[in-house]
Amino acid sequence: MTIRSRHETVTFKHPFHLRGIARQLPAGAYEVVTDEEMIEELSFPVWRRVATLITVPSESLRGATERLAIGSVDLADAQAADRERRP
Repeated sequence: MTIRSRHETVTFKHPFHLRGIARQLPAGAYEVVTDEEMIEELSFPVWRRVATLITVPSESLRGATERLAIGSVDLADAQAADRERRP
């Protein structure tokens, strides 16, 4: 099984919530890693998302970070809500 990871930075202009994370996250830039695996039975390359992780400030240790699993649709919804929110 072949796995690849895509790294991107997403920026929120306003504090936001993500489903599955009980606390509000501050505005700022966040690293998001998406892991995908290749479906090898096909005659052409196809990748299936198996995990989406976001690096956030730790709730318990100041200055530390933690990586949490999130849904890619939940991330897209939070980004859309951030774009629609007025300053």
